Amino acid sequence: MTSRCTSKIINRFSPVFRFNSAVLLSVMVLLLPTSARAETASARVQSFQNGLISVMKDAEQLGVQGRYERLKPLISDTFNLPLMAALSAGPYWKAADTDQRDRLVSAFTRMSVAMLATLFDGYSGESFTLNGEKQGPQGITFVITTLTSPSRQNGVEISYVARQSEGTWRLIDVIVDGGISEMKVRISEYNQTLKTGGISTLSTLLEDKAKQLLAP
Repeated sequence: MTSRCTSKIINRFSPVFRFNSAVLLSVMVLLLPTSARAETASARVQSFQNGLISVMKDAEQLGVQGRYERLKPLISDTFNLPLMAALSAGPYWKAADTDQRDRLVSAFTRMSVAMLATLFDGYSGESFTLNGEKQGPQGITFVITTLTSPSRQNGVEISYVARQSEGTWRLIDVIVDGGISEMKVRISEYNQTLKTGGISTLSTLLEDKAKQLLAP
């Protein structure tokens, strides 16, 4: 079913923008508290990638809904999804009430998990390799990894942006091939929707996307 997995990752990010690290990371720093280190960022990434490989190996028998159910707790435990949803909404987050924020976080989470359940739809010998950490500003840590596949000559570099939240390392962005940021993509994709209909319209859009991705 899927030696296409590595290619899908590249295609997901290929038409987009380079990562503006100074601006995006400064927003992340303002929204997240500084905490004492309780574990390594690399350990968090390693656990996440091990979980992905496990799902990929069982992907065909699980189906997309089964992959979703397996991935949801893994992704929720690994990523700071409320912060990522807030960043995606930009200035509209500040103006939103509690119900609107809760709905957006729920929709953002469902869509994010559904996207990975669709992306990692099989296993053809793929593996992840940890290449070390790079320290960023104000407690940010970049965990550098490589995704390799027997079907591709070159691996794909995947860097995870991690920072402590309440004493636990959480991932807050993914950067592919040295410059393509998932958060940058989403902020750009959602901007017009937010301008047109605000946070409620964005929540509806994400709910619809998740439903489409999880359709049989």
